[in-house]
Amino acid sequence: MEKFPLIKFLHTMIRVADPDKTVAFFRLLGLEEVRRHESAQGRFTLIFLAAPDQAGIAELELTYNWPPEDGSEPEAYDGGRNFGHIAYQVENIYETCRRLADAGVAINRPPRDGYMAFVKSPDGISVELLQRGERLAPEEPWASMENAGNW
Repeated sequence: MEKFPLIKFLHTMIRVADPDKTVAFFRLLGLEEVRRHESAQGRFTLIFLAAPDQAGIAELELTYNWPPEDGSEPEAYDGGRNFGHIAYQVENIYETCRRLADAGVAINRPPRDGYMAFVKSPDGISVELLQRGERLAPEEPWASMENAGNW
């Protein structure tokens, strides 16, 4: 079997309509909030939960997209749209994306920033790839590559 560079499972993401209610539900299962990030510019809140002693090992990311500023109804997450992605940390995001692209995998969100990319499994599951450590310097062909499809 071919040996690949280090890869580490990070989290699974789901979108939520009511973060307080969802956090309370997962607390009933024994998960604890380990960190929270709010982005006023992006209009979202990320809440990371983990079982005791599992922070940084296997986490659940709850993504709450704030209601639209124009007062319109927020997006309804149905038909699997509430499941977001699984995430892995990789040793070198450019090498990983090159290996995947060479195997015919579409790079839906290229690692233009030297840090994050998205691909999809054969079953259409979004997989987030995050660079281990510091982001890498921009590198072609990734720096100028456009997004493809959705993730």
